[in-house]
Amino acid sequence: MNITITGHHLDVTPALREYVTSKLDRVIRHFDHVTATHVTLSVQKLKQKADVTVHVRGKDIHVESEADDLYAAIDALADKLDRQVVKHKEKAADHGYDSVKRAVGAE
Repeated sequence: MNITITGHHLDVTPALREYVTSKLDRVIRHFDHVTATHVTLSVQKLKQKADVTVHVRGKDIHVESEADDLYAAIDALADKLDRQVVKHKEKAADHGYDSVKRAVGAE
Protein backbone atom coordinates (compact mmCIF):
# COMPACT_ATOMS: atom_id res chain seq x y z
CA MET A 1 0.00 0.00 0.00
CA ASN A 2 1.29 3.44 -0.93
CA ILE A 3 0.75 6.39 1.40
CA THR A 4 1.32 9.83 -0.11
CA ILE A 5 1.30 12.77 2.30
CA THR A 6 1.41 16.30 0.91
CA GLY A 7 1.15 19.70 2.51
CA HIS A 8 -0.63 22.73 1.11
CA HIS A 9 0.77 25.96 2.58
CA LEU A 10 2.73 24.01 5.21
CA ASP A 11 5.77 21.78 5.47
CA VAL A 12 5.10 18.17 6.42
CA THR A 13 7.48 17.42 9.27
CA PRO A 14 8.66 13.88 10.06
CA ALA A 15 6.65 13.95 13.31
CA LEU A 16 3.49 14.93 11.41
CA ARG A 17 4.17 12.26 8.78
CA GLU A 18 4.59 9.61 11.50
CA TYR A 19 1.38 10.71 13.24
CA VAL A 20 -0.66 10.47 10.03
CA THR A 21 0.86 7.09 9.18
CA SER A 22 0.09 5.66 12.62
CA LYS A 23 -3.53 6.88 12.45
CA LEU A 24 -4.04 5.45 8.95
CA ASP A 25 -2.48 2.10 9.90
CA ARG A 26 -5.22 1.67 12.49
CA VAL A 27 -7.86 2.20 9.81
CA ILE A 28 -6.18 0.13 7.11
CA ARG A 29 -6.00 -2.92 9.39
CA HIS A 30 -9.78 -3.26 9.02
CA PHE A 31 -9.60 -3.75 5.28
CA ASP A 32 -6.92 -5.56 3.25
CA HIS A 33 -7.88 -4.34 -0.22
CA VAL A 34 -6.46 -0.81 0.08
CA THR A 35 -4.16 -0.08 -2.86
CA ALA A 36 -3.22 3.58 -2.34
CA THR A 37 -3.82 6.40 0.10
CA HIS A 38 -3.37 10.11 -0.60
CA VAL A 39 -3.41 12.55 2.33
CA THR A 40 -3.41 16.34 1.95
CA LEU A 41 -2.81 18.60 4.94
CA SER A 42 -3.52 22.32 4.53
CA VAL A 43 -3.73 25.56 6.47
CA GLN A 44 -6.40 28.16 5.70
CA LYS A 45 -6.14 31.24 7.92
CA LEU A 46 -7.33 29.94 11.30
CA LYS A 47 -8.53 26.49 10.20
CA GLN A 48 -6.40 23.39 9.76
CA LYS A 49 -7.74 20.94 7.20
CA ALA A 50 -6.93 17.31 6.48
CA ASP A 51 -8.38 15.22 3.69
CA VAL A 52 -7.69 11.71 2.50
CA THR A 53 -8.61 9.61 -0.50
CA VAL A 54 -8.32 5.86 -0.03
CA HIS A 55 -8.35 3.74 -3.16
CA VAL A 56 -9.92 0.36 -2.51
CA ARG A 57 -10.91 -2.26 -5.03
CA GLY A 58 -13.98 -0.93 -6.83
CA LYS A 59 -14.30 2.38 -4.99
CA ASP A 60 -12.52 5.52 -3.81
CA ILE A 61 -13.33 6.72 -0.30
CA HIS A 62 -12.82 10.44 0.32
CA VAL A 63 -12.96 12.06 3.77
CA GLU A 64 -12.34 15.66 4.88
CA SER A 65 -11.96 17.15 8.34
CA GLU A 66 -11.36 20.66 9.72
CA ALA A 67 -10.32 21.79 13.19
CA ASP A 68 -8.38 24.52 14.98
CA ASP A 69 -5.48 22.12 15.54
CA LEU A 70 -4.00 19.96 12.77
CA TYR A 71 -3.62 16.95 15.08
CA ALA A 72 -7.30 17.21 16.05
CA ALA A 73 -8.24 17.35 12.36
CA ILE A 74 -6.19 14.20 11.73
CA ASP A 75 -7.90 12.44 14.66
CA ALA A 76 -11.36 13.34 13.36
CA LEU A 77 -10.30 12.29 9.87
CA ALA A 78 -9.18 8.88 11.10
CA ASP A 79 -12.48 8.34 12.94
CA LYS A 80 -14.56 9.28 9.89
CA LEU A 81 -12.43 7.13 7.61
CA ASP A 82 -12.69 4.18 9.99
CA ARG A 83 -16.49 4.35 9.90
CA GLN A 84 -16.58 4.57 6.11
CA VAL A 85 -14.13 1.70 5.59
CA VAL A 86 -16.08 -0.56 7.96
CA LYS A 87 -19.32 0.39 6.17
CA HIS A 88 -17.77 -0.40 2.78
CA LYS A 89 -16.43 -3.70 4.07
CA GLU A 90 -19.86 -4.69 5.42
CA LYS A 91 -21.53 -3.77 2.13
CA ALA A 92 -19.01 -5.82 0.16
CA ALA A 93 -19.46 -8.83 2.46
CA ASP A 94 -23.28 -8.64 2.48
CA HIS A 95 -23.93 -9.67 -1.16
CA GLY A 96 -27.68 -9.41 -0.59
CA TYR A 97 -27.95 -12.47 1.64
CA ASP A 98 -30.55 -10.88 3.91
CA SER A 99 -32.86 -10.01 1.02
CA VAL A 100 -32.73 -13.60 -0.25
CA LYS A 101 -33.40 -14.90 3.26
CA ARG A 102 -36.42 -12.59 3.65
CA ALA A 103 -37.81 -13.58 0.22
CA VAL A 104 -37.56 -17.31 1.03
CA GLY A 105 -39.09 -16.80 4.47
CA ALA A 106 -42.00 -14.84 2.98
CA GLU A 107 -43.11 -17.72 0.78
